[in-house]
Amino acid sequence: MFLLRSLLFGIIFYIGSIPYVVVAFIGTYTSVSLLRKAVRGWSVFHHATARWVLGIRTEVEGTLPDEPVLYAIKHESMFETIDMPRMFNLPAVVTKRELFDIPCWGTAAKAYGMIPVDRDAGASALRTMMTLARSLSANGRPIIIFPEGTRVRHGERPPLQSGFAGLYKVLGLPVVPIAVNSGKLTPKGKPWWHSGVMTYKVGETIPAGLPREEVEARVHAAINALNL
Repeated sequence: MFLLRSLLFGIIFYIGSIPYVVVAFIGTYTSVSLLRKAVRGWSVFHHATARWVLGIRTEVEGTLPDEPVLYAIKHESMFETIDMPRMFNLPAVVTKRELFDIPCWGTAAKAYGMIPVDRDAGASALRTMMTLARSLSANGRPIIIFPEGTRVRHGERPPLQSGFAGLYKVLGLPVVPIAVNSGKLTPKGKPWWHSGVMTYKVGETIPAGLPREEVEARVHAAINALNL
């Protein structure tokens, strides 16, 4: 049954995403408000489709702060990536550059304020990422990074990538770590989804200005709090 639900979800979500992408692309050149509404609408559509087709509910344990912060979030599936515009107000998400090559979507994503990072381009790419993140943060937008750098299977605890520490230092913002357990429901590398509860566990806010080793250790522990 879960295979059939997964197939139905894929059909509904990907076909249903087309109008949102088209509207967002049009909004890129005509209306910032239209662009932002389309991006958020797409995220809400994804969340609703997962809820009613797959039986995936989401819960937030803890409180998300109102002030601008740097969010460091565990990354176990594409679910949480797409869920960000629904959860936050105009989030600027650090994501891999390859996604910006997708026709229409890539153009809209750049205009919205997504932050591309080329993992293979070295220090210059990281400097570009940090400059853009600092500009968006100055406008009051929350910055979101998946500090392990890529999706991992539930239970895996890879070290944080160097980009996180650099971003933390440049922005000078507190960090809010968030653990997720989405990998239980959407296993990496598998074409199916399971029903259940996907949890966001909000960790204790970590102040700005800590030494690299300390902030990395605290963030690493907090984003892995649901690895059970």
